[in-house]
Amino acid sequence: MKALTLLAIDDDDLILQTLKIGLPKHWKLVSVSDYRKAPTQGEFSAAFVDMHLTGNTAHAEGPDVISKLKTHMPHLEIVAMSGDLDRDLMESCIRAGASRYIAKPLNIDEVSLLLDKIEALLLLKDASFRHPDQNVVWIGKSEASVKVQRQVANLRGESGPILIEGESGTGKEVVAQLIRGQSPDLPFIAVNVAAIPENLFESEIFGHVRGSFTGADQNKIGLAEAAHGGFLFLDEIEALSMPLQAKILRFLESGEIRRIGAKDSILLNVTVIAATNRNLEQMVKDGQFREDLLWRLNSKKIVLPPLRERKTDIPELAKWFLSRDRFRKKELSADGIASMIDYNWPGNVRELRRVCEQLAVIAPLPIIRSEEILQIVRPNFTEANAQTMDFSAGLESIVNAYESKLVTQALKSYNDIDEVSRVLKISRSSLYKKIKDYNIDWKP
Repeated sequence: MKALTLLAIDDDDLILQTLKIGLPKHWKLVSVSDYRKAPTQGEFSAAFVDMHLTGNTAHAEGPDVISKLKTHMPHLEIVAMSGDLDRDLMESCIRAGASRYIAKPLNIDEVSLLLDKIEALLLLKDASFRHPDQNVVWIGKSEASVKVQRQVANLRGESGPILIEGESGTGKEVVAQLIRGQSPDLPFIAVNVAAIPENLFESEIFGHVRGSFTGADQNKIGLAEAAHGGFLFLDEIEALSMPLQAKILRFLESGEIRRIGAKDSILLNVTVIAATNRNLEQMVKDGQFREDLLWRLNSKKIVLPPLRERKTDIPELAKWFLSRDRFRKKELSADGIASMIDYNWPGNVRELRRVCEQLAVIAPLPIIRSEEILQIVRPNFTEANAQTMDFSAGLESIVNAYESKLVTQALKSYNDIDEVSRVLKISRSSLYKKIKDYNIDWKP
């Protein structure tokens, strides 16, 4: 395990000795008792800074020390320490750059848990905290991305269900895998709730015993039981019917399942991670989702930002996706990056990935230019060609032609009928009708 370094700034030798004794084995301590000698550079993983460093309880030097450390080492994770729980002091520490405030006297177990979460965050930031397949990473250093990474790291060692909210394509399963990646040896079972017919859901999730219904010719272990000791990821949780929501709620509350046809219950140790691209609070108001289930899921929630709110991550994301092509080594030009940033990405990161995969194939040069990107992400309707458009065709004909191009482009970008219907916010039947009406050449 990589050695990590904790910088501790405190004039109390007892606190410094306590930290030294309680520090995990792969951490080493660099202690400073005189805050005026605090280092402004070095390979530090985290820093614990006391608030009152001269014995003068009327004045707190800590916020100034934190601000100085942040100025010289902006990525340093800083924890403020003090027995003074004055709200103004605590808020001044956060404004200065501390990420947490811990009360004195220090509790060694709390310190260890805190360092564990900091370690998880550092690994995420380095994009080295990966699922065993080496493909699951969270790419991006924007403020929104760092917030997501911090939320994931804070879940390390926690129990209870987790809810991940975000638009389609924002990376909900990636986050679920990152949460699991903090315990990579544990089982991880992913289930797309919307893909399981309602009459088969209970059997698939909880299992059944032989003879419990027609066709049950042998005992079957459910997916929840298969995830025992690990994680059960329920994607599109909003697709559950109200009766099935009640069964999932009971499982979350008790940890018990009962196979269909069985007499006895089975107690499981499973962390349920639920994901949705819908507003569950609005669904509760509309009578489509149980309020008590939402309460149970909402205790630990991560809301993923759409790509349009983390555009500074686009160059790094695009570079990552292009690097996954082992046979074609292509890079983005400056104008290509500008075009990508200018686009609004309604399909979020999933759309960006598909576009990069297309660009790797169609771009004739090693450098991908703006013109190749605009061929894919921009509808062929600009102010320039609007001036030369034949308006005599009539509004309906022009709108139909434009809609046909949009549907065609969406189908090329996603190649999945369910995903396209969600992005375009129309039903599957309406989408199939448009494919037929516009004679769009598309094969699933």
